[in-house]
Amino acid sequence: QVQLVESGGELVQAGASLRLSCVVSGRIFGAYTMGWFRQAPGKERDFVATISWSGGGNIYYSGSVKGRFTISRDNAKNTVYLQMNSLKPEDTAVYYCAVRRGLASMARGGVDYWGQGTQVTVSS
Repeated sequence: QVQLVESGGELVQAGASLRLSCVVSGRIFGAYTMGWFRQAPGKERDFVATISWSGGGNIYYSGSVKGRFTISRDNAKNTVYLQMNSLKPEDTAVYYCAVRRGLASMARGGVDYWGQGTQVTVSS
């Protein structure tokens, strides 16, 4: 059974930085794309960032975080990271780790596995 466990969320002030981590356990055959979504109270879950198995140029961000957030992964550790800088109150949300089997981006969906989420709260 595949499990995704996020960590790193906490309460911070605007302008601060945080790094989220997500460890994937269980067996996923073949390559897979990893990514992050977020859901603010009363809103839908939105795409944040995605990175392909090989990383490199196959990295995409939502417009609201581009230039402030950086996604990376360590395949040897089955871990994906989200470095978040210059945090704003509007970044407050539950952040979910996601996995999509194969090489396709998950920016438009197609997620196969979800984590339980980690809360990020940014105070003004």
